[in-house]
Amino acid sequence: MKNTFRLTASFAALASLAFARPAFADDHASASADAPPMSAQDLVTMPGLGSPTVTPDGNYALYYVRTTDQDTFDRSTTFYLQDLRDTGADPVEVDLGGSASSPVFTSDSWLYFLSDRPSYDADEDAASSTQVWRAALEGDGNVTGPMQVTDLPTDVHGFHVSPDAKRIAVFGDVRRDCPTFGCENDGTAHLPGPGTGRLYDGADGFYRHWDTWETPGTFSRVFAFHLEGGKAVGNGVAADGPNGKGALAGDTPTKPFGGGEEIAWAADSSGIYFSARQADGQEPMSTNVDIYWSALDGSAPTNLTEANAAYDNQPVPSPDGKWLAYTAMERPNYEADRLVIHLRNIATGETRALTEGFDRSFGSIAWTPDSKWIIGGAQDVLDTPAFKIDPKSGKVERLDLIKGNEARISGVTPIAGGRLLFTRNSIAGPSEMFLSEGWKQAEQLTDVGTSLMAARAPVTTKRFSFTGANGDTVWGQITKLQDHEGTMPAILYVHGGPQGSFNDGWSSRWNAKAVASQGYAVISVDFHGSTGYGQEFTDAINKDWGGKPLEDLQKGLAAALEMDAQIDGTKACAMGASYGGYMLNWIAGKWPDRFDCLVQHDGLFDMRSFYYSTEELWFPRWDFGGSYAEATEEYEKWNPVNYVDNWKTPMLVITGERDYRVPYSQGLQSFTALQERGIPSQLLVFPDENHWVLGRKNSLQWHNTVFDWLDRWLDDDSVEPTPDAEPIAAE
Repeated sequence: MKNTFRLTASFAALASLAFARPAFADDHASASADAPPMSAQDLVTMPGLGSPTVTPDGNYALYYVRTTDQDTFDRSTTFYLQDLRDTGADPVEVDLGGSASSPVFTSDSWLYFLSDRPSYDADEDAASSTQVWRAALEGDGNVTGPMQVTDLPTDVHGFHVSPDAKRIAVFGDVRRDCPTFGCENDGTAHLPGPGTGRLYDGADGFYRHWDTWETPGTFSRVFAFHLEGGKAVGNGVAADGPNGKGALAGDTPTKPFGGGEEIAWAADSSGIYFSARQADGQEPMSTNVDIYWSALDGSAPTNLTEANAAYDNQPVPSPDGKWLAYTAMERPNYEADRLVIHLRNIATGETRALTEGFDRSFGSIAWTPDSKWIIGGAQDVLDTPAFKIDPKSGKVERLDLIKGNEARISGVTPIAGGRLLFTRNSIAGPSEMFLSEGWKQAEQLTDVGTSLMAARAPVTTKRFSFTGANGDTVWGQITKLQDHEGTMPAILYVHGGPQGSFNDGWSSRWNAKAVASQGYAVISVDFHGSTGYGQEFTDAINKDWGGKPLEDLQKGLAAALEMDAQIDGTKACAMGASYGGYMLNWIAGKWPDRFDCLVQHDGLFDMRSFYYSTEELWFPRWDFGGSYAEATEEYEKWNPVNYVDNWKTPMLVITGERDYRVPYSQGLQSFTALQERGIPSQLLVFPDENHWVLGRKNSLQWHNTVFDWLDRWLDDDSVEPTPDAEPIAAE
């Protein structure tokens, strides 16, 4: 491939298109014949849509668009107000007078949000602190305020205002022995001294998690305050109750990925439901998240799901106050078990599994305002559609909200009058906002990225299925330039998880459209272990990491090549991250003659050293049948290091030093193995990245490095270079 594919025009020239009314609402926008392909720069600077919030009367939606400067990569946020009664009207720009995030309208029609702007009475040299603010917003975009709501000694990470708008619950990192939201010396009290060392006790749970070293004794905690005149007053009441022996100690929301969906006020504002997992020596081996109830009277909270030793989360009370809906798994210590929607009768405590008979896993739930229906989101064969669920019978009906493929629908907000507001993205483009009337096919309301993508060379995605391992039907996708002339090399995409999917969705990291725009055919396969095909299919990878998944990848690549004669199977590279990176290491030893190159990101190389250095131990324990000591044979059966002598394929290794899920030493080990054998190889290390690459400049470097590596081995004019180095002689 030629580098000229990546030297495309700046999105700045298209700025006038970015927030106009949408010209179209499907994935098949036309583009001029000479439109430049999408570049890595385009991906990194693509505007992003924030989740909308709706006024209590359902008349307006406020959303934000985050843009990135083409030169500095600095980001800025602009808010817009859309009239939902007149969807043909242009959105109105809203100026909130400074930084703002997590906006939400409350029942009294105030707009609450987080901001790190200086307090009105703060000293000029005072450090910035994230607090809750509010403003009055009119339909013409006029803003009164903003006014500060909280003035607390530590940062507020999130909040919920009660349905009666008389109290506010905030959460943030607070020592467990601190009775208020923040105590003196919060940042240093955990250091035993006299040096800078942190002392961890084996009975306390995680010592590091995802990308952060734990602060002993500090957790994400929820405190509730009364609101008087729009200000939080008093010392607040801790939802987790008093400290002491037997007290609940754990993060709310759960870390590292939990958010506001794990906290909910009761419909009558009498208390709070929240999720937490007890932090103790068993925490790294347990998925036992429970839902608690706090009456906010200073007493210890009540564990509502204590009977279930598996995962319970996402408490959502019905608006009429009669029911608590939540999601739950059945099998303890299995993070990819099916999420079933449960209903709890708030008056009697009686609980039943509502969607037990529907073999899909629900990742989101929302009640309609009349409490008659639940809208749930679940993956289903490459899509993530919305489902309408009857809370009486448990009947589940898939909604048809989008012309063509549903792709990835999220953030569904039911509005009175049978309307649904939601966002939707696909491989074709990033998220846009849609409104469905009467739960029928929706109208696109925004044009954040649609026109920008239409100004780039069109890319198509075709779904296909084939007979995979065990004779099962397996699905995949082929993404390629629509008007490309001649053949194109193949890129086999391998998703992570492993219980995941490269479904029809937009990604700022593993973006099939960005890779395909370089002139490659990107082939992804949802191998055994993938989600969206029923729980039995997901479970099939258990104790079989390198078996059925590899067979599916081999058969899927062959099926794609047979289906599309334009793909040149004699020129092929494979790439993947996390489990996908594991599979690249596995392919290097078990399928060594197939690919011209490999791109391995944060992949597991040695299952023994991985087990003893990762943090969430429940994950390998479930997938391999126990600890390394208990199931040594199983770990070694699927251990890439045992087949390293078969390695011969050139490999680019990428890792982040702040990755504690698959510690970066795994990447160093694989790179050492490549060097020892004189196999052409490169190592890209990001000191400031975790399991993902999130920084804009880092992302641009990641993509350009990957594209250069693919060009090196797949370019029409390339010849196989000499090895990077001679093999390292063994002593």
